[in-house]
Amino acid sequence: MLLAGGLILRVLAELAYRPALFFSDSIRYLYLSGGNDPMGYRVLLRPVLLVGNLDMVAAVQHLLGLAMAVALYAVLLRRGAPRALAALATAPVLLDGYQLQLEQSIMSDVLFEALIVAGLVILAWQRAPGPWMVAAAGFAFGSSATVREVGQILVLPAAIYLLVAVSGWRSRLRLGAVLAAAFLLPILAYCTTSLVINGHFRLANQGTNELYGRVVLAANCHALKLPADERALCPSRQLARRLGDDGLVHSPESPLRTFMPAGPRASAIASDFTQRLLRHDPAGVVAAIGRDALKLFAVTRVTDPGDTPIARWQFQHSYPAYQHVSLRAVRAAGRRYGGGGPAVSKPLAAFLRAYQLDGGYTPGPLLALAALAGLGGSIGVARRRPGRDADTAGAAARAAQRDLSAACLLFFAVAVILLLASDAFEFSWRYQLPALVTLPPAGALGILAIVRGLAGGNDVAGTSVQ
Repeated sequence: MLLAGGLILRVLAELAYRPALFFSDSIRYLYLSGGNDPMGYRVLLRPVLLVGNLDMVAAVQHLLGLAMAVALYAVLLRRGAPRALAALATAPVLLDGYQLQLEQSIMSDVLFEALIVAGLVILAWQRAPGPWMVAAAGFAFGSSATVREVGQILVLPAAIYLLVAVSGWRSRLRLGAVLAAAFLLPILAYCTTSLVINGHFRLANQGTNELYGRVVLAANCHALKLPADERALCPSRQLARRLGDDGLVHSPESPLRTFMPAGPRASAIASDFTQRLLRHDPAGVVAAIGRDALKLFAVTRVTDPGDTPIARWQFQHSYPAYQHVSLRAVRAAGRRYGGGGPAVSKPLAAFLRAYQLDGGYTPGPLLALAALAGLGGSIGVARRRPGRDADTAGAAARAAQRDLSAACLLFFAVAVILLLASDAFEFSWRYQLPALVTLPPAGALGILAIVRGLAGGNDVAGTSVQ
């Protein structure tokens, strides 16, 4: 029933907007026109456009959304979750209106999510993953870094999972080496290609300077004695608050964009300023990241002044246009790649907007409960593995419960590490979407681990009394 509901919503989105929705990044992916993020999304975009059009890109992404739900459902069932609990854990990715909107857009987010889910499902499929499973999961996680640079951090939770799920240090080291090699393979291939084509061996142009907006808002640069060549990078508090994290990095009004020192040292000077401000008030920066991270658990999806406008990720009554994406640019892309000029079915668009804004999204408190359950279930990995001389039946039950906690830890750690890494740069509801494919499964596994742990404890107590 949930899958059918998700399918119907996706068909409505496909019919409501033609061609697929555009954002400023969409033009860059289609025309390779600069930008700071990796271009791995084109691995999906180019083959689809060779055989289809922009509408087909959205259709493929909608299919990826459904496939993610099916894969998560399957791995939860394999790990022993009841069918109802496994199905409920897939409801967010199937029914969330913000998920639907990005699937309908020429944006890299859905492919990024799909690669995360692929890595998680492969790694958690067996209690003790073999070398080929680890290699496949590592390759998926590494490939995600070529789509969004923050994916580089996914090797950390994967390594933690191997540490707790695999017995014996030799096996852990061997599988850890396999994970590292497979993870690096797509990244090195991408960087090598970039070196040949662009002369730069790197995933993207961004780096420390992407933290500029975060640290300028969180720390007071006017309290520092800055070098002369960095003073122009310190905006007034009024300008900083008006531009917000996103504007301080990307707006033409930002000092980061108007900063024009002589010579090629502009990036190095800006990087030095950012690091100087971070060292000046690290507690303030961490506190700002923490406040933004908690927004995910709010009852309603709202934005504070300075946040990336949430309207960008909401269905509109008409075809949306932005500062860098005019309807003329959309029309030109429709002629070149197929899909027609911008057109909207107003009744369907009105329905989708009303659905999304009036409850068609995952409630923050539900994600908070999933996070708490995931945390509680992950604690079970602290239990020592039963020794060889332990009671056979009891030892098997405890080992199974610990393996379940390890799987829970994998999903929970990916969610926490990935979301915090994204929030470190800026808060955007776009970057919260990976929570839909990580926290609910972590919560389901956590509930299962907690219930089985309590049941196992009661069994042990009953045996002792007897």
